[in-house]
Amino acid sequence: MEANQTTFTSAELAKLRSIDFGNTPGFVRASDILAAEVGEVGSAERETFAAHAQAWYYGEVLRRRRKDLGLTQKELAQRIGKRRTFVTRVERGDTDVELSAFIQLATALGVVLRMDVCIG
Repeated sequence: MEANQTTFTSAELAKLRSIDFGNTPGFVRASDILAAEVGEVGSAERETFAAHAQAWYYGEVLRRRRKDLGLTQKELAQRIGKRRTFVTRVERGDTDVELSAFIQLATALGVVLRMDVCIG
């Protein structure tokens, strides 16, 4: 990969995916770190961690979009009839947002949401 290149070619990705880093001295799998630090998959602790991580991720998406549009948190809050502190908490992932409030935020930012519902 060239020094100024920021993405891998498909051949480079294939090569990296074929390497078994598990036998490399000092290598620790991320799944092992998560299990030790947060809890095993399926545990209450791991589920709580995953929920917080997802809240942070969606908050970050909304924050970046707001900034791309040149809006302040206060301006966004005014668009949806909420307080600036609400927008702050959402962007930080500090609050569990109701779906209706998330849709309001997304709509105010021109973000298109797609939801797939599978029953059965």
